[in-house]
Amino acid sequence: MDIFHTILLGMIEGFTEFLPISSTGHLIVASKFLGEEQTNATKAFEVIIQFAAILAVFFNYRDKFSIKKIDLWTKVFLAFIPIGVVGFIFSHQIKELFSINIVAVMFIVGGVIFLIVEKFFIPKESEQIDDVESVTYKQALVIGFAQVFALIPGTSRAGSTIIGALLVKLSRKASAEFSFLLAFPVMSAVSAYDLLKHYKEFDTQNLLSLGIGFIVSFIIAFITIKLFLKFLDNFTFVAFGLYRIIFGVVLLLWFN
Repeated sequence: MDIFHTILLGMIEGFTEFLPISSTGHLIVASKFLGEEQTNATKAFEVIIQFAAILAVFFNYRDKFSIKKIDLWTKVFLAFIPIGVVGFIFSHQIKELFSINIVAVMFIVGGVIFLIVEKFFIPKESEQIDDVESVTYKQALVIGFAQVFALIPGTSRAGSTIIGALLVKLSRKASAEFSFLLAFPVMSAVSAYDLLKHYKEFDTQNLLSLGIGFIVSFIIAFITIKLFLKFLDNFTFVAFGLYRIIFGVVLLLWFN
């Protein structure tokens, strides 16, 4: 993988991981467009840039990573259980779903769902939970079940969790923040599993591309989290819904 591809894929991971537009979908499309085959080396690279994104969550929410926040993290890990169980049991079946057509269709489906939720299911501000630490155990579990849909490529882990959070009356900002925190155990588990499978690829030959990818992904993810929350102070998720639909249609037309 050359330096340009390394930087580009690192930027894509960092920018899309925490937005409701599917980082996996974008990486699949970008890799296909760049002619990057799915080898053990590219999988190792993906592990590194995902790990960088995880660290971006930690550095943005250092105050939440404390024993004093045990109640919050109990809820987060409760929400993690559904995708952890389903992903482990059906891992082989999930891998077979990775294709451009499925990614494109799920982009469109997810976009339509965002538009519907924004139009009909957003409660009044006075009825919304705006503090992520006020999420109940029941709400956390519902969000966790919603996250299971993210196992379908193109759905978006952030998108599915945010939709689930909106439906149980979290504010847009709280929905995004719970999604960020929930990414920590999910992505840590995925990265650890992939690391065990591809650790042999972490050698001096790939060290430069891995290091560049890590730095780029971390910086972009760190900035994206901050800008995304500021965006939600003034705007809705409608723009993301429209983007998903347009991007999905373009993929169907381009690759078919």
